[in-house]
Parts: sequence; structure tokens; C-alpha cells
Amino acid sequence: MKFQRLVSIPIIAMFILLGFVYYATVFIFMKDWFGLESSNGLLNALIFTFLAFLCVFSFIVSVVIDPGYVPPSYVPDVEHSAASDQESQKNSVQVRQCDKCSAHKPPRAHHCKVCRRCVLRMDHHCLWINNCVGYQNYKAFLVLVFYATIGSLHSTVMITGSALQREWDISGKPQLKIFYVACGILMVSLSLAFGTLFGWHVFLISKNMTTIESHEAEQAAWLARKSGQSYRHPFNVGVYRNITLILGPNMLTWLYPLAVSHLKDGTSFPTPQHSL
Repeated sequence: MKFQRLVSIPIIAMFILLGFVYYATVFIFMKDWFGLESSNGLLNALIFTFLAFLCVFSFIVSVVIDPGYVPPSYVPDVEHSAASDQESQKNSVQVRQCDKCSAHKPPRAHHCKVCRRCVLRMDHHCLWINNCVGYQNYKAFLVLVFYATIGSLHSTVMITGSALQREWDISGKPQLKIFYVACGILMVSLSLAFGTLFGWHVFLISKNMTTIESHEAEQAAWLARKSGQSYRHPFNVGVYRNITLILGPNMLTWLYPLAVSHLKDGTSFPTPQHSL
């Protein structure tokens, strides 16, 4: 774990944003709508506080856990790579060399120009967590986006409800109106952004793809159609198994970012041929 990653402008900005959203949602909008002393106000405050805690926890885990780097001792499976050229091209599982690291790259590993290392099952480098999203922290990132989506939607509902129950004086308190509108726009934007991102990654894990692989798959599918063939992602082993490979076999721990005991070394992955 590298806690020094927490000391960066994007990370500090995210904490400030989260603190503002939490304070405004609980101590302004919830208090104005329900009153924090009421049962509805207390319940919503507790739920939102719990979501905020889970969001912060998942965020920190995503930042401080290494995404998974190629071990210096990694040597490709020569026997597997010696398969026929036709089979290798079909499965896209070939021995690869990283020119920048001057070392072998396992399947699905890619070199990150920011981290200056090859990352196992690299999805992308995320500025907002000051880290790559890779094999070891992809689950934490996915769970973070899920909690952020639910929390943003909850805050949006609180802002909307608080605004609707107010008796607005057309000529009075323009600053308050501007504040409500600005917060509403902010939370709707965050809800759409996080919701879209979460939906995208749900699609990716259902196919057992990374963001990088999805772009590569588009080109591969186009080439396959051009030659009259069909393309299938080589690591797609079925929706349910694809999900369990990321979130784990126990559904009760799917939303706990540190439940990653199911992860292996990240240098090899099951394929449909192995599943037969």
C-alpha cells in the first residue's frame, strides 16, 4: 500500500468535494426538509452517512492499493505460447514483450506511461485516484463508483425534495435560490457521470473486458467481419463467471472492496477452452 498517493491535488479536491456534498446534503437539505430530529431526517442522515463512509473507504482502498505490477521474475509459459499460430491468433494470447520495460508482459498487461510500469490487467490510469486501475484494485474502483452513484442519487433526491417543499418568495433571497440551483446541477451531473461510468463497467465485467480491451475488440471485430468471421473476446467465460472473477464467488462480499482473496497472481486468466 502507498499512502503517499493520497497527497495530491486531485485526491484533496475529491475529499473537499465529498465533504461539501455531505455537509450540504445532511445539514442543509435534509435539515430543511425533514429536520434532523425527526425519524425521517435521522434515518436519511444515517443512510447517507453510511454511504459516504463506504465511498471514502472504497476511495482510499482504490488509491493506496497497487493495481498489480508484473513481477521481475515473470517468465511466459513457453509451452502454451508454442501453440499453433492459428490458435494463438484466435485467442489473442501470445507472448508479448514490453519495449519500455525490456521485459515480458503477461496476457492483458499494459504499460502505463504515468506509472512507468507494466500493470496487470490494466483498465486505465485514473487521475482522480492518482493510480492505475488494474488487477488488484479494479474491484475497489468498481465498488467506489457504485457507492458514489447511489450517494449522488440520494443527495439529488434530498435537494429536490427540500426545494419542492419550500415556499419560495419570488423577490426574496436570490443567493439561496442560486445555491439550490447550483447544488442541484452539481448533483444531477455527478449522478449522470457516476451512473454512466458504473453502467459502462458493468457491461465490461459482463464481457470480462477492460477499457483497453474494449477498444481493441472494436478493431478486432471489424477485421473479423471484413474477413467473414465472427469475433469473441478470448477471456469471456460466461456472464456469471466473468462477474465472480472480479467480485469473488461469495455474493455477500461483492460490495466489500477488500474481499479479494479470490485473486491470483494476475499473470494468467481462464479462457473458454480452459472452461470446457
